[in-house]
Amino acid sequence: MKISTLVTAACVAFQGTAAAVVSGKPSTFIRDYDKRDLLQDVVTWDEHSLFIHGKRAMIFSGEVHPWRLPVPSLWLDLFEKIKALGYNTVSFYVDWNLLEGKQGEFRADGVFAYEPFFEAATKAGIWLIARPGPYINAEVAAGGLPGWLQRIKGMIRTNADDYMEATELYVASIGAIIAKAQITNGGPVILYQPENEYSGGIPPAVFPDAPYFQRVIDQVRKAGIVVPLINNDAWSGGHNAPGTGLGEVDIYAHDNYPIGFDCSDPTVWPANGLRTDQYSTRVEISPNTPYTIPEFQGGAFSPWGGWPIDKCAELVNQEAERVLYKNNYAAGISIMNLYMTYGGLNWGNLGHYGGFSTYDYGAAIKADRTITREKYSEAKLQAQFLKASPDYLTAVPTNLSTTLYTDNVNLAVTPVIGSEAPSSFYIVRHNIYNSTETTTYRLNIATSAGKLTVPRLGGKLTLNGRDSKVHVTDYNVGGTTLLYSTAEVFTWKKFDSGKVLILYGGPEELHEASIVSTAKPTIIEGKGVTTKSIDGNVVLQWKTSASRSIVKIGDLSVYILDRNSAYNYWVPDLADGSAVIVKAGYLVRTAATKGNTLQLTGDFNATTPFEVIGAPKSAKKLTINGQPVAIETSKSTGSWHGLVKYQRPFINIPDLERLQWKSTDALPEIQTSYADSAWPSADKKTSTNTYRNLTTPTSLYSSDYGFHYGYLIYRGHFVATGQETTITIYTQGRNAYGTSAWLNGVDLGSNAGDAIVGDTNTTYTLGKLSKGKKYVLTMLMDNMGYDGNWVIGSDSMKNPNGILHYEFAGRKQSDITWKLTGNLGGEDYVDKTRGPLNEGGLFPERQGWHQQKPPTNGWKASKPTTGISKAGVAFYTAELDLHIPKGWDVPLSFTFKKTKSNEKFRAQLYVNGYQFGKYINNIGPQVDFSVPQGILNYQGSNTVALTLWAQQPSGAKLEGLSLTAGTPVLTALENVELVPMPKYAKRAGAY
Repeated sequence: MKISTLVTAACVAFQGTAAAVVSGKPSTFIRDYDKRDLLQDVVTWDEHSLFIHGKRAMIFSGEVHPWRLPVPSLWLDLFEKIKALGYNTVSFYVDWNLLEGKQGEFRADGVFAYEPFFEAATKAGIWLIARPGPYINAEVAAGGLPGWLQRIKGMIRTNADDYMEATELYVASIGAIIAKAQITNGGPVILYQPENEYSGGIPPAVFPDAPYFQRVIDQVRKAGIVVPLINNDAWSGGHNAPGTGLGEVDIYAHDNYPIGFDCSDPTVWPANGLRTDQYSTRVEISPNTPYTIPEFQGGAFSPWGGWPIDKCAELVNQEAERVLYKNNYAAGISIMNLYMTYGGLNWGNLGHYGGFSTYDYGAAIKADRTITREKYSEAKLQAQFLKASPDYLTAVPTNLSTTLYTDNVNLAVTPVIGSEAPSSFYIVRHNIYNSTETTTYRLNIATSAGKLTVPRLGGKLTLNGRDSKVHVTDYNVGGTTLLYSTAEVFTWKKFDSGKVLILYGGPEELHEASIVSTAKPTIIEGKGVTTKSIDGNVVLQWKTSASRSIVKIGDLSVYILDRNSAYNYWVPDLADGSAVIVKAGYLVRTAATKGNTLQLTGDFNATTPFEVIGAPKSAKKLTINGQPVAIETSKSTGSWHGLVKYQRPFINIPDLERLQWKSTDALPEIQTSYADSAWPSADKKTSTNTYRNLTTPTSLYSSDYGFHYGYLIYRGHFVATGQETTITIYTQGRNAYGTSAWLNGVDLGSNAGDAIVGDTNTTYTLGKLSKGKKYVLTMLMDNMGYDGNWVIGSDSMKNPNGILHYEFAGRKQSDITWKLTGNLGGEDYVDKTRGPLNEGGLFPERQGWHQQKPPTNGWKASKPTTGISKAGVAFYTAELDLHIPKGWDVPLSFTFKKTKSNEKFRAQLYVNGYQFGKYINNIGPQVDFSVPQGILNYQGSNTVALTLWAQQPSGAKLEGLSLTAGTPVLTALENVELVPMPKYAKRAGAY
């Protein structure tokens, strides 16, 4: 993801910083391209597109991170929903941080295994673009770099030997896993990205460093990667483009996020956000490779203290898709990946400090896997159009004009003209791309019948605000020529019974289409279509409405829809490469034939009339989700019609208030009787951290002791002289972090955090201390993660967390000796199943009480809505039984009720041992925490655990905590398996 880990609340602020870094853009680009010796012949390319198995392919891709949905049996659900859009590819990052939590120990098993991901992609018929970093950004902690890298001396993402050696095991291991899944081995992986946004650097780093990038490439090739390598320049900087020499990739690519990440007012699109030089720049930089954007804006994220994520979905909504994506088509793009298509969840501390526990991203598919956002349907219209338009791949963009192609200078038109085929594409938008005006126009086009101005039958076309259209000319519909259409093409298919073309337009728009045919048009359904034959062409004109019209011209049936109606149409592929068209509402997943039966699978959220257009001639029966369905055949169209009945099931959602909650103290460390002899001593007098020099007698950087994520606890021991008055402690835990401090159990105060503050200097008043008495200063800190390392040479990932400095009034720093802890074992983490980031350093976490069936005998009965009466931390756990009926996909979320006043507390939510939420009441904004089936046992017992940290003297309680269910969806989804979830067992060495 572009740049975002370097920013906090105002993501666009980085644009100013980016201008200051060294771009390293070559002054000239090498044009004498040598012919490459390919390592395989399955995936090849020219200047227009990829060829896969010798056939041109439009790569329409969506970004998905499997580790952000840690339920492998749900990955097929995502792939099928993406395939149903008309996409054929998914791009994925790999988070190194999750796989090598301890240097030298690579683990990619259980929920972190990639083989099930590859298998699900193959089953769904999806290709993959592998992007394993090592650095990925992706709004994850440290940009995916393991915390132990803070201790190496060499600069991150440079040719420093110790950095490159540190990456060897990871690149070799994940590379070998991905290599086995390459298309050359029968797998789904078609492209590989060996680095990420290698686009800017500052001294003392060498940037760009061709030997470094070549060394990265050599690592990847050594691991067995033979598919083409791509990059993702953060902008069109030309870095590592083919022809630049050492370190060049096979296919040059760049990212693009036109409207940024400020979702505070989603109606605001920044001025000049849309690029119009994409094609010319690509020709200048990399003329012999297909135009590729591996990250194009598919949504946006919200920071701590920011806005509800639905505002980001509103910012990058269906209107943005129409304007922004079609601008890419105007530039001739043929490899486009939308970041994100499914964002997922920042569970278990994996997210960066600039964001919270959801990574929904306002994407087409919500974090709870539902597809109710209109942008999902709009993306389907566009992807299916390109899937049905192979001539687009060799069409060539020409210059944009505001005067040549329409009679309205407020519009900009870019013709993409057919070269190897006659089909051409006129992309129309407002000249000011974010205009909200409604504009009328007539269109001037060149066709095989000569130059025409349309509409020919009178009237004017309309472009509404924040809309864009693709008008086609000489468009091939299975051998029939669509001379032009002002309405947009959804799809066309050639069936045994004839051809079907589906056209659509916005509400109440005038449209016109012309088909090269001498046949007499017949309106077989609907009304309001005017027909006329002109010079051997049938001209149709209509005004869109919610009522469908069908016009038959020879063996071609033209279906005329409005856009909202088109949303309900699906085009599932059959095994022989053909397809059917299905009108069926919420989701159609797959289609197959077996004997004389057409087998459909799909999901339904309401009683749904369905229609099957183009059922195979051999098919006489229909099943949906394995069940026979009655059908009637339309006499006028030959389509099958039927009904899927939906009866909302009774779902008993337990009242969390009524659960049998048990509670215990989660911070016994503040008690004077607590012994910390088993804790690690903070006794390192030097640090190998090169980012910041020590300003304390011993290092208190958490990373020097292997503690990287979750809560940290420090205990400082000293003997009082009686002269002490204050202690000032400088801490860093990153945005929205918090601290609390106690001296021998007495509350000294808390820093409750700020959305945009990552470090704090706090002075604590100690009161009158007794000379000769032993005191323990206990500090609890919420560690929100490390910086990314986007700018080469910044080494920002090494910026440490913890106590960075302190001043003890009247005493020497060395008069305090320190102990510290984070998760039990640190980098030798105990819970290999849930990974290295899931746990923090609270006493119940170290003991494993957040797992299932903790030892609650002797604990008091208390619930989080009762809370605690003073500053401190309480731990709560309860058993939650669910009885969700099988066959229904029901999204569930834990919802915190925000207090009316800005009470200062924070909570962690654990479900069956997996941390699925960090709630900060005084910062927000997240209150709903989605937890997927597979983590939750939908047909059995679950353990819910909660830590409640009161950061005010009066204590804290939850205003409310509830389990909320979304609309039950009657689903074809099967076999959602519980992930491994070890139950509580006494941990050896737990302190």
